Amino acid sequence: MEKERCLLIAVQLSGDENSNDIEELGQLVEAAGGEVVSSIVQNRQSIDNRFYVGQGKVEEIANYVKELEIDTVVFNDELSGSQIRNLEEVLDAKVVDRTTLILDIFARRAFTKEGQLQVELAQLKYTLPRLIGVNKNLSRLGGGIGTRGPGEQKLEIDRRRIKEKISDIQKQLEELGKVRETKRKKRMKEQIPIVSIVGYTNAGKSTLLNALLESEYSDEEAEGKKVFAHDMLFATLDTELRRVKLPGGRKAIFSDTVGFIKKLPTQIVEAFKGTLEELKYADLIIHLIDINDENLSVHKETTTELIEKITDKDIPIITVYNKVDKILNEKITTASTNNIVYISAKHKYNIDVLLEAVDTQINGMKSFYELKIPNDQLKVYYWLYENRVIEYEEFDGEGVSLRVLLYEDEMKEFEKYIIGEKYE
Repeated sequence: MEKERCLLIAVQLSGDENSNDIEELGQLVEAAGGEVVSSIVQNRQSIDNRFYVGQGKVEEIANYVKELEIDTVVFNDELSGSQIRNLEEVLDAKVVDRTTLILDIFARRAFTKEGQLQVELAQLKYTLPRLIGVNKNLSRLGGGIGTRGPGEQKLEIDRRRIKEKISDIQKQLEELGKVRETKRKKRMKEQIPIVSIVGYTNAGKSTLLNALLESEYSDEEAEGKKVFAHDMLFATLDTELRRVKLPGGRKAIFSDTVGFIKKLPTQIVEAFKGTLEELKYADLIIHLIDINDENLSVHKETTTELIEKITDKDIPIITVYNKVDKILNEKITTASTNNIVYISAKHKYNIDVLLEAVDTQINGMKSFYELKIPNDQLKVYYWLYENRVIEYEEFDGEGVSLRVLLYEDEMKEFEKYIIGEKYE
């Protein structure tokens, strides 16, 4: 199947260095299965209400469409219904804006029932006020980028039926939300802390989660627990939860959330509100950043703003810079702290340092202690054997002597067994 030939259009607003992210738009097109043929950027004081770009530029774009045999013209901002109609009349091609493009990618990548419903809800809410413009391009081209999911039915249903569909999906999501709430309460009852991995799309969140699994399990066991990871924008949408043992022996649940992006459609944020709200219940957030990203500061700020928008409490954050294998040096190697860690998830570099930082943030300090456990209380030893790190053990006629790693907050529980000083 041939890829759609796409022409990218962006406006560079004066005084706003970050308004034109045409390269990222191209990556989004590729993630949606399209081919970027060319791109046009216009410098303007403001967005044109009729055409997004100036009328003269629209005519220039129309010529490009004919010369380059363009199937789809992709605009780097959200367009109104009237802008879509005006542009299609002049360009005689399918017009897709940034929001439609992202929704299309989400429609491709949502595999769970909840994820699919969330995407469909976002698509319906977005297209409802734009039905005329959307219907026109669908009748002309009949499919492709921006027409997946409910878009294929737009010609047959009216506003009333769309609103009924929206209401129905919202009810289904509420029921699924209750199931998620029940599972969350169970995790909270078990008192297993939650660590949410968040970051800009393609920062390496899924790769990091897989690296954490490989740090604990055998290759065969880890393979069965791994999540899908690929070098592309929004490779995964569905939230994944995995239990991982921390260096001191306690466990934590790591969650891999949907990636953030600049100008993330409000419809997506609203539709995914249920799953994104898992962040509110996190005990710790790992903010993962691609250290090689040319727009690192902008992407970091985008993620931070969304974290603040979703959470309503002060959750501790560890800032983790990923993909350092490309710039590895002594400065980076020695710079990690409890709040900032440099890693390469792909090469599993400093994963142990990250786990140690997570353990300290959640559980506090820990040290090795010499314990003597008598024979009539060996159940204490067996518990420690299963749940804590033991450096050595020696049985005699009276019981077992061992050196074990204990957390500070559990000292009172085991102090009667301590026979020696603590070891760092």
